[in-house]
Amino acid sequence: MNIVLFGPPGAGKGTQAYKLVKELKMIKISTGDLLREEVEKKTTLGQKIKSIIDKGLLVSDQMINDLIEKILSNHNYANKLIFDGYPRTIDQAKNLDYLLKENNQKISCVLSLNVDKESVIKRILSRQICLKCGHIFNKFSNPSNKENHKCDLKYLNTRSDDNENTIRHRFETYTKETFPILDYYRSQNLLHEIDGMLEINEILEEIRAIIHSL
Repeated sequence: MNIVLFGPPGAGKGTQAYKLVKELKMIKISTGDLLREEVEKKTTLGQKIKSIIDKGLLVSDQMINDLIEKILSNHNYANKLIFDGYPRTIDQAKNLDYLLKENNQKISCVLSLNVDKESVIKRILSRQICLKCGHIFNKFSNPSNKENHKCDLKYLNTRSDDNENTIRHRFETYTKETFPILDYYRSQNLLHEIDGMLEINEILEEIRAIIHSL
């Protein structure tokens, strides 16, 4: 099973992806994570990526596609992937279909968490990310505690770009770029839209029901 998970920044994609990874023994694929890992490995591609990011530019679709191709060609990851926030463009979506087909795989379902702009702003302004384990928490709806987080509280951090102006811009960018991709998957009868305003566990229950129905 391969799942694509969509939603605007702050919709709770990371939280749900983490729960599915834990519950279904799946592997989360985030392009942001892939880019950082490649840079840390100091590969030729990683050096190119670092140069582009350092200049404040966007990494090309081709570079992203190359990273995704490496993942899909790894047989250990076959049919147990959760794509978190990828693809971001129609071209990436079509390329993902092509690469999956080349590796005898397919997308099982596409899940879209729908959240309004003002709720996204409120959520992100109270978001905390653990610098050690990468898990995402929220001061109000999902605070870090001894049961759900083993790292020291000193590792909790607020991202520098989690400010209202940046959040509004990111939401508008998501709306503009991602809605056409949702239509692309809707035409293939793969899209399942979920009310992202529900409680975390209620959203998880809906996702479980969708996966169970496949």
